[in-house]
Amino acid sequence: MSGELLVGHLLHEELLTCPPETPLYQAAVQMRTHRCSSVLVVDNGDAVGIWTEHDALRLDLTDPGQIEQPISTQMSAPVKTTTKQVVIDDIGHRFHDEGIRHLLVLDSRGGFAGIISQTDVVLNYGLERYLQARRVGSAQRAPLLTLEADTPLAEATSRMHAAGVDAAVVAPGPDGLPGILTERDLVRQVALREVTRSVGATATRPLVTVDHKYSLLQARDLSVRRGIRHLGITDDGQKIIGVLSFTDILGLLEHDQVSHLEQVLRDREQALIESQRSLRLSKQIIDASLDGVLITNAEGIIESVNPAFTKLTGYSAEEAIGNTPALLKSGRHDETFYEQLWGSLKETGFWQGEIWNRRKSGEIYPEWLTITSIRDDLGGEHKYAGVFSDISDRKESENQIRALAYYDALTGLPNRRLFHDRLGLALPQMVRHAQRLAVLFIDLDLFKRINDTLGHSVGDAVLCEMATRLKDCVRDGDTVSRMGGDEFTVIMPDIKDTNNATQLARRITDSIREPFVIAEHELYVTSSIGITIFPNDGETVEELIKKADKAMYRAKDLGRNGYQLYTESMNTESIERLNMENHLRQAIARDELQLNYQVKVDLVSNQTTGVEALLRWQNHELGFVSPADFLPIAESNGLILPIGQWVLEHACRQARAWLDHGLPEITMAVNLSSRQLQQPDLVESIAETLSTTGLAAERLEIELTEAMLVEQPHEIEPRLHRLREMGVRIAVDDFGTGYSSLAHLKRLPIDSLKIDISFIRNVPNDADNAEIVAAIIAMAHRLDLRVIAEGVENEDQVRFLRTLGCDQIQGYLVGRPLSADNIASLLDRRLLPEG
Repeated sequence: MSGELLVGHLLHEELLTCPPETPLYQAAVQMRTHRCSSVLVVDNGDAVGIWTEHDALRLDLTDPGQIEQPISTQMSAPVKTTTKQVVIDDIGHRFHDEGIRHLLVLDSRGGFAGIISQTDVVLNYGLERYLQARRVGSAQRAPLLTLEADTPLAEATSRMHAAGVDAAVVAPGPDGLPGILTERDLVRQVALREVTRSVGATATRPLVTVDHKYSLLQARDLSVRRGIRHLGITDDGQKIIGVLSFTDILGLLEHDQVSHLEQVLRDREQALIESQRSLRLSKQIIDASLDGVLITNAEGIIESVNPAFTKLTGYSAEEAIGNTPALLKSGRHDETFYEQLWGSLKETGFWQGEIWNRRKSGEIYPEWLTITSIRDDLGGEHKYAGVFSDISDRKESENQIRALAYYDALTGLPNRRLFHDRLGLALPQMVRHAQRLAVLFIDLDLFKRINDTLGHSVGDAVLCEMATRLKDCVRDGDTVSRMGGDEFTVIMPDIKDTNNATQLARRITDSIREPFVIAEHELYVTSSIGITIFPNDGETVEELIKKADKAMYRAKDLGRNGYQLYTESMNTESIERLNMENHLRQAIARDELQLNYQVKVDLVSNQTTGVEALLRWQNHELGFVSPADFLPIAESNGLILPIGQWVLEHACRQARAWLDHGLPEITMAVNLSSRQLQQPDLVESIAETLSTTGLAAERLEIELTEAMLVEQPHEIEPRLHRLREMGVRIAVDDFGTGYSSLAHLKRLPIDSLKIDISFIRNVPNDADNAEIVAAIIAMAHRLDLRVIAEGVENEDQVRFLRTLGCDQIQGYLVGRPLSADNIASLLDRRLLPEG
């Protein structure tokens, strides 16, 4: 019996026990806490009963008080026992024949030595080659029991018990995913004292499934990885057709034949004394086996092989007999591997594991190999028997599962999980060798618009091209990964200083800046990159990623298409930004927003022709907050939409009020944000606002930045034409700072251009800016557009602009932004002397 696996090798020595008077729910709590599937009921040192997860099916949950009763009323008795010296194969027979799942193990004195369960046998009894040869569908024993989500737990328990099943499939819930109700779920509800719930609220979701064509070995390994004992079985159409449990696996095994084969391979003594009939039967079993079998003498010379050997290796019996197993050697294992293999054989008489061998065709393949030494009566080594199976399919499945778990399906790059793993492994290496490491967090700017306008297929192609360009930019030892969406990361180990990281960031931005040609579309994409350095910016994976993300958003705030190194001030800014965002969400409700107005003056009449509405925010805690600080926040989190609507309504209402007080007709200019311009109902919203406030469309002018005009032009242009048809005027703000073309401007229904203050500030003394301003005015007049100069602060600028024919000016020379009451007196005055 020295070569056989005994109960003592597998038992669990730690026993979970309780006295007979223990309330049932308390025993269930102990089982959950200690992750045990059974509790032994002990009275005065004697085992008087046992209560297992399987016993939960016998509960009558229509009486919730039953779980408050002593465990002695529900336990199974007497307790079935065994000893440590019993062969595991016999235990498997008992579990199958007696319909039990646990045995109490006694020591030589009759004391408690531990407990052994059905799960221990399935997981540890070296059944791999048999499980590999059998399909999941062949193990389905009981009919499928399906429960609706609203089925009471009491009814579900009764139906499971009546059907003789230990698990039932639960119909999909609101999330659309099916679940499973098992004995363990029932024990959990008993422990929680919540046995009146429905199965929908109790079931484990989602139900993990396995294809009916998979091997039982794949199914068992999946159960182990996921820490579960039940899997749903699906057919070719992904329909759930049954449930697979460890009970089914154990019940399927043909213990008599398996035990007989193992005995023949391991014990020469039994083979020598067995009758000729038994020898013929053994040979028939070996010849019929799906596993390859070869037998060698003590010197390793092959003496016999079975037909499966020939099928798996390509070598006939005549070619193999007389050779050694080195005939199959693949060259993938070093001498140390074979030394350990033979060392195990000599020491224990047994070796089992994965090995790569070579077929006659030259193909290298993986196999699961078990080698057993067979000894004669005198204990001398006589034969070696090897049993092996081709596990190529299993390895391929494992590789596919690993790819799904660790690689992005679209780009093939490492995913977020593998990125975390690699970064976690790299950091200790950097510490050990006193090296530094950089993490780059890369986000494509405005990528959503590509998906929205050209479709996800084009967006996916851009992401794949992005992955290719990133890999071309990095070194061999760097890791490029896709975190999800349009976010990518790079791990750059062993850097000398930050220059290495910034040089890579520049290479990436330069590479991405080149046009993406996708499905006849020429797309221009930019990126924002945040950089953190280990150990300067953080010593953990989470710190480095979090701070790289902050630095990336800082790069976006600074205009996108660039990179930023993390600084501690960003953390402070992040907290301040969050605080500001929280206050901004209440600004309208708390009446903290107000509008100031700045006049526009005609250079011919010298009179006010319009005003621009400028938003101001005065918070009770933060004080006055600059629009430059809060408007980007509002734009990024969507608050700009309700704030923008508030500005539009109040500005139109104020313009109407001035008219009602007899002041001259002027144009009210309101700035629209990029998000407002993208709203499909923009035109309807403005029309409704004009109708509600009573302001004529001709008295409203909307101002758009030059950059907004080149974003999604196919959607924006129709909206602008509809607004112009209503009578609303359209102005381009900050002109000269963007990338709009003359041809593009000609297509748009624009009334005026506002020259950016950066060009006006130093004219006429700055010759370069003076030429630019002159060119803009000339170009605009050729397009029949009015020109407004922003930021005019002195009379020399006024004289210069008049000579060029500029139409209007705006700036501190003619008026600072003022409240509605203070600016009213300027609306009917000449604010400039005669030119």
